[in-house]
Amino acid sequence: MKTVLLWTLVITNVLLAATFIGRHTASNNAVAQARRPGDFLLVPGDVTGGSSSVVYVIDTANGELSAMVYDDARKELGAMPKINLARDFEAAMKNRGGK
Repeated sequence: MKTVLLWTLVITNVLLAATFIGRHTASNNAVAQARRPGDFLLVPGDVTGGSSSVVYVIDTANGELSAMVYDDARKELGAMPKINLARDFEAAMKNRGGK
């Protein structure tokens, strides 16, 4: 019984040592992300004809615009879907004649 326990502890320690060495000898390469975290700019605004205010959220790193509004009557926060600003500005320049 003591021999089985001894060999179990030896094998467990060998596995733990191999895991420890593997973690510290593996290459530490940086992996590119699909998108980088955003840098956000928050701009307060008012809703025309309404009693609510809106907060525009501009993601300057990824070129996206969204907005959030709090509805007092329903006690909930509403969010607008993201808009790709680069695509919209490019379309606006084409409609303007590319000047």
